[in-house]
Amino acid sequence: MAGGPEVAASRGDRPFDAGLWVERTALAWRRTALAVAVGSLTALRILPEILGLWAFIPTALGAGAAMVALGLTHRRYRRIHTILTTSESERVALSGGALPALIAVVTVGGGVMALVTAVQLGGHIAH
Repeated sequence: MAGGPEVAASRGDRPFDAGLWVERTALAWRRTALAVAVGSLTALRILPEILGLWAFIPTALGAGAAMVALGLTHRRYRRIHTILTTSESERVALSGGALPALIAVVTVGGGVMALVTAVQLGGHIAH
């Protein structure tokens, strides 16, 4: 019988479609998390001049947010991959907005920190 249990069992071992949209989306979120981590660690080279030891707080928050984003990305990928490879339907319920919201908050926070740093550095240069 064509399409017997052997085919059904092997379906979970391979990507769902040739376009690999689930994999591409997961990789894009991983790159985003990596960029947040690198930006946070880069800020650690600039902020101590202005904030002193307080510079470790935004750096730790950014690095922590990057790790959370990485975890959410992995969990989302596994959930969608499992649904697509085990169900007969090609429809998947949309994920919540936790990951984009987290990245948006971190980005806005980083922008505010950059603005504060620029104003502080401008004040040091003017004196």
